[in-house]
Amino acid sequence: MQVFLGMILGALLLICGVYIYDSMETSSATNGQVAATNRPIVNWEVAAADWRALRTRAHDDWVRISSK
Repeated sequence: MQVFLGMILGALLLICGVYIYDSMETSSATNGQVAATNRPIVNWEVAAADWRALRTRAHDDWVRISSK
């Protein structure tokens, strides 16, 4: 049980760390030629859209399964 808790905590710390690192980087639009070296690691808009799609699908599947 401790191993799974450690894996979950590690994944959360990794995601939070990447988000903080990306939020401290400047926008690629303001950097001009240096944009290739200072661009963010994760496209957070795409990640948020994928997360919403996953939640919606999980909710729809849960409703479908629980209605049987």
